[in-house]
Amino acid sequence: MSASSTLPVSIEFFPPKTTEGADKLRAVRAQLYALKPQFCSVTFGAGGSTQAGTFATVGEILAEGMSAASHISCVGATHAAVREQLQTLKAMGVKRLVALRGDLPSGFGLGGEFQYASDLVAFIRAETGDAFHIEVACYPEVHPQAKSPQADLQAFAAKVHAGADSAITQYFYNPDAYFRFVDDAHALGLHGPIVPGVMPIVSSTQLMRFSDACGTEIPRWIRLRLQAFGDDSASIKDFGLDVVAGLCEQLRAGGAPALHFYTMNQSLATLELCKRLGL
Repeated sequence: MSASSTLPVSIEFFPPKTTEGADKLRAVRAQLYALKPQFCSVTFGAGGSTQAGTFATVGEILAEGMSAASHISCVGATHAAVREQLQTLKAMGVKRLVALRGDLPSGFGLGGEFQYASDLVAFIRAETGDAFHIEVACYPEVHPQAKSPQADLQAFAAKVHAGADSAITQYFYNPDAYFRFVDDAHALGLHGPIVPGVMPIVSSTQLMRFSDACGTEIPRWIRLRLQAFGDDSASIKDFGLDVVAGLCEQLRAGGAPALHFYTMNQSLATLELCKRLGL
């Protein structure tokens, strides 16, 4: 087995809202653990709406013998509230955080005692030293609220200088955007791992909705193919596997340090992609 075929993977879940969803996610996790992920991350709702769900899911993953990374966001948060969350996570045995500003709920001013994710990273470091490995987000296709690509890159640099260890990207389907972002980061002296986030394509309507919301560009040829399949979900899934497996191959060949899969609490597409990649 070549070194490149042992590319590390990590997987992301969101906290389920129902008992049925929680049961389903346990079954999904059990299947995905076959990939021996480096860690499993759990997202965090805007305004702390799912904080309890996030921590409960993180606790289950740890109890299942896996490394768990909790998302932690600072929109509208106070220093005291974040300090309390950090103490809770540390006591649970969490060693890795994904530190984000978080999405602003509609009609919500910035508020709170943190303005940027870099403020949160600096606060975590000041409060906890090296207790946590800190992941941050970055945007190869530029954050939708950034004033310019250069401003976006500087915002990323600020997070690294504040103490981030590594980064996970927003998902994308144009590998050139990723390689350009990595080159630009290296040119600024930022050499920590930048792990591409991978979104399997299983539903065209879901993909279009997410991508419009987060500013991910769907290349025209992919968009047109998906539209042409209409409601033929089997063809959409087959095509999606081909496209995303090809993307992952290019990322691996270009030296990506790992792959981070946005599972949407499903297992089949991620398992099939990793099987195709020999992971």
